[in-house]
Amino acid sequence: MRRQSPRGTLIAGCAGLALLLSACASTAPNALYGLQAPSEFETGQKRSVQILVAAPRALSALDTSNIAVVDKGPAYSYFSQAAWADQLSNVVQAGLVQTLENTNRLKGVGLPGEGLLIDFQLQTELRAFQLQVDGADRAVVEIAAKLVNDRNGRTVDSRVFTASVPAGGVGVDQAVAAMNQAASQVFRDMAAWVLSKV
Repeated sequence: MRRQSPRGTLIAGCAGLALLLSACASTAPNALYGLQAPSEFETGQKRSVQILVAAPRALSALDTSNIAVVDKGPAYSYFSQAAWADQLSNVVQAGLVQTLENTNRLKGVGLPGEGLLIDFQLQTELRAFQLQVDGADRAVVEIAAKLVNDRNGRTVDSRVFTASVPAGGVGVDQAVAAMNQAASQVFRDMAAWVLSKV
């Protein structure tokens, strides 16, 4: 269920520029954005394991389709007339599934309810996924991950993955492009980590 942001318009100052940010739930966004999963990986031995990618957990400020802009505090606001193609947790979950599939090193990767005989679960928490404007404008993506053996419930390993990419500006296109780069780096690092543990 999509969470509605408080009505009204927020104006956030940033590096001498004014960002017009709005969270008016009654206005449909003019542009929807997705994430591009990494697609080129080194070849290697295929594992006969299947992995379930659980829906990421996140605070309400990130558990939305709104594209977050974060100033000091942290204080959250959102781009007006632009949104993720789905709730961010679903967008990230789909990106992780596609990334793991694109490695061509696993027997199967799936979502809850798809009926796979799961060997491991990848559980994640979105800690940051935003344009950060408290200094140099940059995209920040941080995801905490836990790999769990689905047969016995034991945690195999856990790790926090972080990437920061200069945005080159405060427009939504610049922000989303930088977030895509940061997410791609995190997804690639997470895939390598998963493959090293299964």
